[in-house]
Amino acid sequence: MPRLFASNRRDGARLLSSALVLLAICATQIQSPWGLTLTLIFSALCLYWGMAYRHLDH
Repeated sequence: MPRLFASNRRDGARLLSSALVLLAICATQIQSPWGLTLTLIFSALCLYWGMAYRHLDH
C-alpha cells in the first residue's frame, strides 16, 4: 500500500503547502455544497499531513 505522506521534510513541506493552498481556495466557496465538502476533506488532510510532518527527522 502506498504511503500517504513523503519520507523527507522537503517533499513533506511541499505537500502540506499545496494542501493548504487548496484548502484556502475551497474555503472561499464554503457556501456551496461542493465547497463545504472539499473544505472538510482538505481540512482533515492538512491536519493529518501536519502531524506526519512533525514526526519527520530529515
